[in-house]
Amino acid sequence: MVQSVKVSELVTRANLEVYAGAEYLKQRQITVSDISRPGLELTGYFNYYPHDRIQLFGRTEISFAKKMMSEERLMIFRKMCGEDTPVFIVSRSLPVPTEMLQAAKEAGIPVLGSKLATTRLSSLMTDYLEGRLAERRSLHGVLVDIYGIGVLITGDSGVGKSETALELVKRGHRLIADDRVEVYEQDEQTLIGEAPAILRHLLEIRGIGIIDVMNLFGAGAVRSDTPIQVVMHLETWTADKNFDRLGNGEETMQIFDVTLPKITIPVKIGRNLAIIIEVAAMNYRAKTMGYDATKTFESNLNQLIQENTLEDEAAEAAHKTTNDALPNTPTEKDKEQDKDGGQA
Repeated sequence: MVQSVKVSELVTRANLEVYAGAEYLKQRQITVSDISRPGLELTGYFNYYPHDRIQLFGRTEISFAKKMMSEERLMIFRKMCGEDTPVFIVSRSLPVPTEMLQAAKEAGIPVLGSKLATTRLSSLMTDYLEGRLAERRSLHGVLVDIYGIGVLITGDSGVGKSETALELVKRGHRLIADDRVEVYEQDEQTLIGEAPAILRHLLEIRGIGIIDVMNLFGAGAVRSDTPIQVVMHLETWTADKNFDRLGNGEETMQIFDVTLPKITIPVKIGRNLAIIIEVAAMNYRAKTMGYDATKTFESNLNQLIQENTLEDEAAEAAHKTTNDALPNTPTEKDKEQDKDGGQA
């Protein structure tokens, strides 16, 4: 299914002013996040014209259009009005050409304006549209903000994800989503996670039912979305599986084209998962800041082994030197041989 955004939603988000076509705001749909600044089109060159994009007019485009004859302007603006052209937007509160208003009215296209500079407005709209129009994927898990780190908690049903999230909320962290996490790719390196609208701020605890985290713990206990930075997978502890004990195992999980670090946490009766996940999140942050306790331990261990090896080599060399300095004394075997030779 193709994602789309109504022009009316963009008006609210970008604080745009409606110059004409208010009746078409909910009819016109934006389906691509790219924005077109029609420069060559104003000269009459319409090859590869991106008619399905927002058409953004800045100071350059408006000043160039002013130099054209009225009939030519009307003809050009009519050509810009495609069946799927969502909207015309003029930045910097520049005066809108009458011919643009006429052509847009004929085609049923809204004309909007903004006080912002063209580049700033383009960036604002692109960021918003990329998030709204991005492909989404639904994942089974819990998403929690721990010290500003987006932690996606995964695992089989009944392993304790929701109960762990509840304990984390009580410890001052923030819930984003429980059970289903909607994930989309903001850019090539960033994944954003959020809750489906119907599940927002809700947490399901077996034996209790559904609780509203925002009402019980306050607005500070929830977030609408967060970048996902690390995955923590809860897995039932079994004797036949070796879990990472030093922290030097490099597990990853790929979502879309983004590869995330993954930490597998064994679940066993008596283990406080909330504290373990909290510490794991802090340890992850320490690694991103350049400190890795595992590497420090390995470095210290290697240094200790090297020092012990040097000490052993020095002791062996000293022992050999001492033996070489002593006079040769006959051994018991030599004495026996000398005795036998004398008797002969």
